[in-house]
Amino acid sequence: MPTQVHCSARLGLILLCGASLAACGSFDGTKERLSGVVTPYRIDVVQGNFVSREQVQALQAGMGRQQVRDILGTPLVTSLFHADRWDYVFTLRRPGVEAQTRKLTVFFKDDSLLRFEGDEMPSESEFVATLGSRKKAREVPVLEATPAQLARYPAHTKDTASMSPPSPAPVSTSYPPLESPER
Repeated sequence: MPTQVHCSARLGLILLCGASLAACGSFDGTKERLSGVVTPYRIDVVQGNFVSREQVQALQAGMGRQQVRDILGTPLVTSLFHADRWDYVFTLRRPGVEAQTRKLTVFFKDDSLLRFEGDEMPSESEFVATLGSRKKAREVPVLEATPAQLARYPAHTKDTASMSPPSPAPVSTSYPPLESPER
């Protein structure tokens, strides 16, 4: 008898494993259905120095390298072959949103700022506003029942005014002795 139970348990385990593997294969076609339920966490990837419009407007020809570094920060790219050129590159990658890339190149001559060129930079407030608009608004479900849905459930026929609250349990005023009398 124990051998028969052992064999039955082994057979049941094998069938359970087979059914589990078969179920795993059926999830391949339902990716669209499951993607709304379980989604992996994806992080924002920020690389480089964010340079705002206000920082670019503060630059003036003739500034020294240290003054430019104080305003814009340390450049992302400096080249040994182009010692008089600093490149500021900023990239922001967020899931579901097109990657933002901004570039600014600063040119020096004899350790003073000669000129700068690059993309149109957003102001700090514009950049912060784009960060908050990341998530898409989800559709809000209708929270009101239709008359057809209400008709499925019968109305209560009991009169609630005639019902009285349950009476409380009687309170005992005598307590049992603390010690047993037989000592």
